[in-house]
Amino acid sequence: MITTDGGLDLDTIAAIATPSGRGGVSIVRISGPQAWSIAQQITGKSPQPRVPTVSKFKDAAGAIVDEGIALLFRGPASFTGEDVAELHGHGGIVVTQLLLAACLDRGARLARPGEFSERAFLNNKLDLTQAESLADLIDARTEQAARQASASLRGVFSATVNTLNEKVIALRVYVEAAIDFPEEDIDFLTEGKVSESLDSLKAEFTGVIEQARQGAIMGRGARVVLTGAPNAGKSSLLNCLAQNAVAIVTDVPGTTRDVIRQSITLGGVAIDLSDTAGIRDAVDAIEQEGINRAKTELDSADMVIEVIDDSAAVHVAQPIEEQRCPVIRVFNKIDLSGRPAGRLSSDPVEAESDQLTAELSLAHATSITIALSASTGEGVPVLEHAILENLGIGDAASTTPFSARERHVTCLQHASALLDGATTRFLESGAGELLAEDLRDVHHTLSEITGEFGADALLGEIFSSFCIGK
Repeated sequence: MITTDGGLDLDTIAAIATPSGRGGVSIVRISGPQAWSIAQQITGKSPQPRVPTVSKFKDAAGAIVDEGIALLFRGPASFTGEDVAELHGHGGIVVTQLLLAACLDRGARLARPGEFSERAFLNNKLDLTQAESLADLIDARTEQAARQASASLRGVFSATVNTLNEKVIALRVYVEAAIDFPEEDIDFLTEGKVSESLDSLKAEFTGVIEQARQGAIMGRGARVVLTGAPNAGKSSLLNCLAQNAVAIVTDVPGTTRDVIRQSITLGGVAIDLSDTAGIRDAVDAIEQEGINRAKTELDSADMVIEVIDDSAAVHVAQPIEEQRCPVIRVFNKIDLSGRPAGRLSSDPVEAESDQLTAELSLAHATSITIALSASTGEGVPVLEHAILENLGIGDAASTTPFSARERHVTCLQHASALLDGATTRFLESGAGELLAEDLRDVHHTLSEITGEFGADALLGEIFSSFCIGK
């Protein structure tokens, strides 16, 4: 961590770097100026750097607590950039705690969550996006998410952001040079290159933002909420998609009172499904609380699937407020209605010609409308493909080049908005001085992604979410 005088904290830290529980091996990691000394006291040996050394591990009283391998790394050629020692012992809860206690008794302090990675960042071993991708790699929920986090750990996302930043800086240098040399015969600010460069930058921002958005969804999983009138078949659809009887299904309207969540994987993408209470005039306080929770889920959704009972005499739509995320409308129970499975037109006029009497219930134009049966599974594969399509992922599971986080997407969108404003002001005024300052703001905003610029509070928030020992 950074001390109050601006330097680095010189404490030696220690923590268990492997998951708690029984296993073949556990690792206690030590980092800091006393790491080697502590390891030598515990082992009674002086291991050579990067040479695994079989040792007996002793506590502060000299009693042997375990036997294993000591591995030492000399800074800056280590993960944290400091001297690092790793003690590989047997994977038991008690014996690992005894080994950690032996480190703490000899002068180390217990590391905070993420402190090893934080020191790697502060010692320029990783930039901030690489440090975050390390945590994302550990938490990856699908194979593709792990591959994308690994790519970001290698610096693929950082290189993409840095390339954008280099172009912003190059344009800023060009603009400032044109300001500094006004005596030239050519007005470099109005001869077209600046406007072309701004347009090119805006196009590149759009592409990177889309990749980052997809990378963020791939990393954290997409939040998909099932909504619809009571007894429309939401719980049956949840069970069908999950291929498991997760939710209770009955013919009684209002069976689902609470939010029921289930994680599935579609095309390499983690999907967090939420089955919610049907929104209607509640019959009791319990159902009303379920409806309130349903509305909260809708507010945070990446996608909404509205389920309508196709077997009903009148298609009852969901009376909810405007939805700002993609919406798929599903006409369920076609095994009872006789409607063919598959995609339908989402056009309201065509829907009316098809004798669908319900109005669009969500004030977001549904781009996909699907007929299916959650009971038989007919038409469900079409819905699964449509979920990925309408999330804007499509083949992103195999083509998105890196992982990202919502923080990164927000920074990119902010930088893009600043660039849009800079372009507008420049076209209106032609003032190079204003453009140069605007480009400086774009540069600083982009640099917050990799940690070149940023507040200590942001670093604390990011690294506190890491596991201890990482």
